[in-house]
Amino acid sequence: MLSAEFSDPAVAGRLLEAIRHEAPDRRVNIMEVCGTHTMAIARAGLRSLLPDNIRLISGPGCPVCVTPSGAVDAVLRLSHQKNIVIATYGDMLRVPGSVRGTSLMRERAYGADVRTVYSPMDAVDMAACEPEKEFVFLGVGFETTAPGTASTVEAAQAAGLRNFSVFSMLKTVEPALRALDALPDFSIDAFLCPGHVATIIGEEGFRFIPESLGLPAVIAGFEPLDLLASVLMLIRILNAGSPSLKNEYTRAVRPEGNPAARALMGRVFSARTDVWRGLGPIPGSGLGLSPSLERYDAEKRHGLTVSDAPDPAGCRCGDVIRGFLPPEGCPLFGKLCVPEDPVGPCMVSSEGACAAAYKYRQV
Repeated sequence: MLSAEFSDPAVAGRLLEAIRHEAPDRRVNIMEVCGTHTMAIARAGLRSLLPDNIRLISGPGCPVCVTPSGAVDAVLRLSHQKNIVIATYGDMLRVPGSVRGTSLMRERAYGADVRTVYSPMDAVDMAACEPEKEFVFLGVGFETTAPGTASTVEAAQAAGLRNFSVFSMLKTVEPALRALDALPDFSIDAFLCPGHVATIIGEEGFRFIPESLGLPAVIAGFEPLDLLASVLMLIRILNAGSPSLKNEYTRAVRPEGNPAARALMGRVFSARTDVWRGLGPIPGSGLGLSPSLERYDAEKRHGLTVSDAPDPAGCRCGDVIRGFLPPEGCPLFGKLCVPEDPVGPCMVSSEGACAAAYKYRQV
């Protein structure tokens, strides 16, 4: 459907013309369930190009943002312990805990051993080189990053490492979308589904949206033309009056996804209830380590407990995650909460809705 030039202005113009011509005469709320989509939409200015009645709304697609304050607090407490090394992706460094100003970056400045890694395997390599220290990798993400974390656990097991564990904060998308749909004030007409998650769980992993939730869904790629084409596909499904699932990202997503990656996840993880910022506890939405791999489970190994901690005062990140409030609707946005001094994680992460709105805001 698309040319090789995924940012071709002429193709974008034709897609926008079709969207304007075929858009229903009513408001249509489309939720993108992917932080990478949120950033791509903001970067390309797509919201300002669409008809006024077609609204793109950010959902719980940023894994750092949906990690609750209580989990961050647990990590901060762990970083205080002697001989503990926290290995994490860069986005987690500045995520505040329940008290404003607390973060792994601050703890590192005060002497905690906190290291940024680009791959979870980096943490395994570090643990092998420094057996006198305990390495804890922070597993954050959705189905996209879960296989990488799972392979790390198996690599540590194969190497016989005794000083490596994972604090799994990994989550899965389907239970969260079902929980969103069950909210009394939820008013979304269609979903833009994350292409990278779909490379793992396949088209079939999102079949529940039309079949169970009764809403149209399109699996979308990440270039501007991908997103415009996906919006047009959703409009056409809505106009047809019969909810269905379409795959715009066919160059990367197969119907069955990646069976080997799913099998790997199945060997290492077990589904459990997990807490999402803004959504609370959601049964079956978390990926904890399987009982047979307990020795690599940081929660059990180090006695970690995740308390029911509140968000920092005034932070409306939870409302943004649910799609109830645009980032600009938060009274702290761009004032007390800015990327250099964030109050909530939605302003911290490279995939956060507030960070995207702030970076690409209209001035």
